[in-house]
Amino acid sequence: QVHVVESGGGLVQAGGSLRLSCVCSAGTFSSRAMGWLRQAPGKEREFVAVISWNGDSTKYADSVKGRFTISRDNANNTVFLQMNSLKPEDTAVYYCAASSYGRDYDAMDYRYWGQGTQVTVSS
Repeated sequence: QVHVVESGGGLVQAGGSLRLSCVCSAGTFSSRAMGWLRQAPGKEREFVAVISWNGDSTKYADSVKGRFTISRDNANNTVFLQMNSLKPEDTAVYYCAASSYGRDYDAMDYRYWGQGTQVTVSS
């Protein structure tokens, strides 16, 4: 069983910061790519960021480059999304996802999903 649980969402003013956390309950965590996606009301779910097994390779959506940072702590089965300089258009439910076992970031399949955490950025 692989479970993914996000936390850390909330309400913040434009220009502020939030740090999201995601815990993946899998002993094989270090052999799974991890990623973040988001979905705003009435819109398609979109890619935000992904990180490799060892945390040394990352990819970001153009809309968040320079503002968001994905990282991971394999000792604690946790991935983070540090969000700085937040904008109202960042408002969305943010989802954390884990890959199937053995897939790294360039073959990410978003196999396991969390329930999401709401991020609201006021103008």
